[in-house]
Amino acid sequence: MTIPTIIDLSFPIRNSPAGTPPFQRIGIEYADHSQGTEEAERLTGVPRRLMRNGEAWAVETITNLGTHSSTHLDAPLHYNAEIQGKPAQSIDELPLEWFFARGVKLDFRHKADGDAITTTEIQAELQRIGHTLQARDIVLMWTGRDELFGRPDYWLHGPGVSAEATHWMFEQGVRVMGIDAWGWDRPLPTQAADAIAQDKLGVFWAAHQANLPYSQIERLCNLGAIPASGFMVACFPLKIERGSAAPARVVAILNN
Repeated sequence: MTIPTIIDLSFPIRNSPAGTPPFQRIGIEYADHSQGTEEAERLTGVPRRLMRNGEAWAVETITNLGTHSSTHLDAPLHYNAEIQGKPAQSIDELPLEWFFARGVKLDFRHKADGDAITTTEIQAELQRIGHTLQARDIVLMWTGRDELFGRPDYWLHGPGVSAEATHWMFEQGVRVMGIDAWGWDRPLPTQAADAIAQDKLGVFWAAHQANLPYSQIERLCNLGAIPASGFMVACFPLKIERGSAAPARVVAILNN
């Protein structure tokens, strides 16, 4: 049996560095084996001498973790309460089949912060790598902004995918689309400035609010380690009831 190569595309969940915006902050408390021993003695009465190496369990408690704070998948419920005239689906309501499918990586590292990735550019990149989109392909946008993860200004960098391009991929049957930047859309301040200047609906958060029942993977990493095509993606989200998103361990699976 051929054992596939598995490439991790997820950031670790860890304590946030100083300066991280409160809405993105992650907090984890660690209890070591010594603390576990004390707890075990209190709970069970078993003395330390009856525990291997005098130790009991180590545990961690997540004190702060928003569903959008790590590598995660968005559900339609995140975008609007209603999508295409129906109540938007939460993350636990999406079909599991969406989250294990053929993957394709598109290289947009040349795009500047605040640029929009267009339909024409996506079509040209697909042609360059010789890939034709099929229903349920998982499309991964490689921007290289994962190198900024952990910086307080990480969320201010990266290009974003246009609403038009998002619609086009959805029409090809794509239901899961991912990016190695903070968000699928252009950075929030860029969108906000354009929306206010134009005083126009459909500019701010345009791809999120494209009225489409699809799922986004945000905060991917390590896309440089995978080929443009010829791999599978597994990206099952945690089953959070009524969740607008959920953390996921996203991996690429390559057959050797």
